Amino acid sequence: MDRPREASVSPASPGARRRLVDRRWFVIVGGAIIPLALLLTWQLVSTSGLVPVSMLPSPEMVWLAAVDLAQRGLLGLYVAISTQRVFIGFAAGAAIGLLFGAVVGLSKLGDILLSPTLGAIRAVPSLAWVPLLILWFKIGEESKIILIAIGAFFPVYTIVAAALRHVDRQLLEAGRAFGLRGIRLFTAVQLPAVVPSVISALRLALAQAWLFLVAAELIASSMGLGFLLVDSGNNGRIDRIFLAIILLAVLGKLTDALIGLFERWAVRKWA
Repeated sequence: MDRPREASVSPASPGARRRLVDRRWFVIVGGAIIPLALLLTWQLVSTSGLVPVSMLPSPEMVWLAAVDLAQRGLLGLYVAISTQRVFIGFAAGAAIGLLFGAVVGLSKLGDILLSPTLGAIRAVPSLAWVPLLILWFKIGEESKIILIAIGAFFPVYTIVAAALRHVDRQLLEAGRAFGLRGIRLFTAVQLPAVVPSVISALRLALAQAWLFLVAAELIASSMGLGFLLVDSGNNGRIDRIFLAIILLAVLGKLTDALIGLFERWAVRKWA
């Protein structure tokens, strides 16, 4: 007698149904829980009198400050200027970081010549560059973009160089056994192996670019979100200070999401 056939997919198997944490609606709702809870707590604390509004403005006050700046044509201008500075500085710093990271990671001679000097420069605090850049490039766009590029350069350089140095030797030997050398070995073996590390480096570099943007605009700027922070602090407008901080957080998250889209494309293409 034939035995009854077993079900091809068990109801309890992982492939039988999508896990809850993999569903898009759950990801969106789950990610919104903490921001909404913080917003509710902020509203309750600021309106209950526990903290004076001079120290913690209500969400409504921050919203009205945003509306006021938008009506005067300043809010969009400040956001656009800061975002432009970040994108230009990030693109320049990340590109140079990829180049130097590849040289140091792939070449022993490059590692010997460049690593000590770049390691020393990396230890210089960001604010230490500001007086020198202002002296050389005045308070124009060049000084700000160069400072942002410095901030984006080192995460990319450091992570990419380390990732290339630690590519599995067996993969390299297998590639050479198939006749791969130089650029062909890099694109077929080494690049796919370091794609996740490169994406992580770009994400860290983008976060650093926003940090260095604030450092640049806090000291030498007449427009931008960093300038909004300084000007609001000088005028006691704590509602605008909160607005600038929130905008920096939102813009940082949105630009990080762009890197996430690039990651999906890069993984499909190379990894």
